[in-house]
Amino acid sequence: MTKGVWEDGRVRIRIDLAYDGTDFSGWATQPRLRTVQGTLEAALATALRLQQVRVVVAGRTDTGVHARGQVAHLDLEAAVLAASAGRSTEPPLLALQRRLNGILPADLRVHAVTEAPEGFDARFSAIWRRYAYRVADTPELVDPLTRRHVLAWPRPLDLDAMNEAAGALVGLRDFASFCKRREGATTVRTLLELEWQRDELGVATARVVADAFCHNMVRSLMGCLLAVGEGRHPVTWAAEVMSAGRRDPRVVVVQAHGLTLEEVGYPEGAELLAQAERARARRTL
Repeated sequence: MTKGVWEDGRVRIRIDLAYDGTDFSGWATQPRLRTVQGTLEAALATALRLQQVRVVVAGRTDTGVHARGQVAHLDLEAAVLAASAGRSTEPPLLALQRRLNGILPADLRVHAVTEAPEGFDARFSAIWRRYAYRVADTPELVDPLTRRHVLAWPRPLDLDAMNEAAGALVGLRDFASFCKRREGATTVRTLLELEWQRDELGVATARVVADAFCHNMVRSLMGCLLAVGEGRHPVTWAAEVMSAGRRDPRVVVVQAHGLTLEEVGYPEGAELLAQAERARARRTL
């Protein structure tokens, strides 16, 4: 058996991709809607000369959310991958990347197609996901050229107050107060980092890192902290919302377009499979 090819003749490939989420109805395939998954899988099927393919993704993004560092994987027969290169003298994975970017629309790009290491699972092997949320909170910061990925906020924000409030949310916790519940799904997550800073232009940017996120979690956290930052609630409010253990109607799920999935982190070697096994277990406090 050659390197990377399983005994049944299949190979797992990793796909690193980026997209502008503005004109997509989220990641997951939905009938009659333009989605990232549907667009990517259609391009893969064309490039590989297959009727249908299915990919597994690191994190499903909502409608309007962007990604610079999204990761997916795909299993296919090694012979299919080799045949897809046709007469190209390039390695099959590089040829596949070039073909995909020739098929895909301009708002979805594949940055790399590589052979996945043993034990790799795009979703379950991930140990953290890093998001950024960007807010222009003064008139001079509102740039029409960045309007698709930076939220225009009508009042100045106190980042010190927001960071003080955020400190109470970091750690292994039940984020039921900030998540849209799904039947049978846990809301327990480990929030590793939550911090606001201003970038070189002055745009307020939140760095949000967790082992995983539940539905609407990041945008709800942002809505809570923005309310603190503009002075509508004290810095203790975030902790109060968390301790309630249920959705607070005063916490607004802010607009999706300010949110970008920046990077997904993975361990190395045997830890890939070990992490995948741990991640499949139900989280508890």
